[in-house]
Amino acid sequence: MKKYLINLKYIVLGIFISLSACVDDSLPDVGDLEDFTGPTPFYSFSDVSSSQFDCNDVEIFANYDFYFQAGSNLAVNGTQYQWDITPSEGLMLINKDLSVLNQSIDAELAAVRAIENEIAKLEFKIPCEGDPAKKAVLEAQLADFTAQLQEVNDSVSDETRQNVSNLEAQIAELPAATLQDQELIFSFPNPGIYTVGLTVTDNLGKSERTEKLITINQAIPTIPVPEIGEPSFEDNSLFDGSGDGRDSWRAPSSSRWGSVFQINTDSNPVDAPNLPDGRQAAKFPADGSRTGYQEIEVTPGATYVLTYFSAFEEETYGDLTVSVVKSGLNDLAEAQLEANIIASRTDDNVGRVDNVFKKHAITFEAGENESVVILLRGSGVESRLDAFDITVKQ
Repeated sequence: MKKYLINLKYIVLGIFISLSACVDDSLPDVGDLEDFTGPTPFYSFSDVSSSQFDCNDVEIFANYDFYFQAGSNLAVNGTQYQWDITPSEGLMLINKDLSVLNQSIDAELAAVRAIENEIAKLEFKIPCEGDPAKKAVLEAQLADFTAQLQEVNDSVSDETRQNVSNLEAQIAELPAATLQDQELIFSFPNPGIYTVGLTVTDNLGKSERTEKLITINQAIPTIPVPEIGEPSFEDNSLFDGSGDGRDSWRAPSSSRWGSVFQINTDSNPVDAPNLPDGRQAAKFPADGSRTGYQEIEVTPGATYVLTYFSAFEEETYGDLTVSVVKSGLNDLAEAQLEANIIASRTDDNVGRVDNVFKKHAITFEAGENESVVILLRGSGVESRLDAFDITVKQ
């Protein structure tokens, strides 16, 4: 029996050796099977465009820049990349490291850049401002920031200046971007539809190509955020440092719209405030005689989100209504007509905690209106409003 087992062991060993010989690369037409796995190309991209318009929405410049990053299923196989774009006339290629190095310079000069940004904002706003008093305040702020910029520039350390110089030298030495780069920025000459193709080739010479239609949209002006005067009802919060917290909220006629609201001052310690923002809030007595009225400019066709906080006393039932209504109305009764209300929200004190503020939001569309009125009303119980804010809904 043992003899047969030994013979069987050698038979199996012989079969294994024979099979091993079949994959010997030295034998002609015998060996490893050909690798039919080719590259699978793919790419991603993101919009890094920039543009600027003047206060009349006239385009100053527009850069249609998109960051592209190529990839494939081959992690390590000598992969090569080749981009192609149609149409390609006027297309510019930008080294991906350029923006990184520029951001590093901005970080080194953070204090300088912060003041430069404020100056740029003012230089943009001043030509657009029609109110002489506001324009004078903006010009004074510009002069102040200009003086600050000189001081900050003078205080930049030698080490920082050397770091910036080194980064600028790196920028000067950056190689030009090519269509063979795995990552780069395409600067398209104009809006339109472009075909962007990517061919990936491995080290065995196998290639595959993919392509997408990329739509470059026309640059449009940024929708400005409306300005709400005295949004938290604080003293001296107008553009010129004046105001009693409610000057921006007075209706054209108290006899037709109701007297302006009262002001409630937070008596809590500064480190334990009761109000959402600042030390003052709008107060509406229970008799419903007080209102708030402020007209703000909006952009036709835009959508906005108006937010604010409310609080109530708890003796009896009471409510607060914040409405966005059309401008140019004659009185409170006309503003309450459904045809004139753009958006409205009423909150009451049911289930509320005495004097605890709660945040609310109203979304509204400007439609064809170039201005709207924020209208505030309260009744039934003493109530408060605070910390108004408005944003453009994207």
